[in-house]
Amino acid sequence: MTNTPDRAQLETITLGGGCFWCTEAVFDRVRGVVDVESGYSNGDGPQPTYEQVCTGRTGHNEVVKLQFDPKQISLREILEIFFVVHDPTSLNRQGNDVGTQYRSGIYFSTPAQKQVADDIIREMSQDKTFGAPIVTEVLPVSNYWPAEDYHQDYFVNHPNQGYCAFVVGPKVDKFRKTFSSRVKD
Repeated sequence: MTNTPDRAQLETITLGGGCFWCTEAVFDRVRGVVDVESGYSNGDGPQPTYEQVCTGRTGHNEVVKLQFDPKQISLREILEIFFVVHDPTSLNRQGNDVGTQYRSGIYFSTPAQKQVADDIIREMSQDKTFGAPIVTEVLPVSNYWPAEDYHQDYFVNHPNQGYCAFVVGPKVDKFRKTFSSRVKD
């Protein structure tokens, strides 16, 4: 017997939570998430490069495309993690990363995913979870392109690089502490 999920049963959601190195590093460690790919979405033009996206002129957001097994983790649980590991109240920035390419976004593939995203944002807004308005955009995923190979698994490949050590690492630690039951074995 195998633990490999049936690919036909997997769901895909695309999330923008600031620098994709951070978001990828967290979701690589989430039980039930089968694949994480850094990329660019919801901008204009084909196959943008990292350098083009960094200018803020393409409209693309740095995102991660997640494939997950809904039998192991729900979209709601994924979004709960997402909202803890980035600041959904900061418009077009995460920490020192500033620009529209770092905006908070949930890019859905199905109407059911949109409903889950809208519900959780509504609940957190009513509860004043963050003490400030949530600015996360909820849109259909569009014009998605994988990031260059050197961005994939960046934290795994460069754990001692400055940004990884001082920005990515603490986000991974926060995930591990807050969601210890969701960490992959």
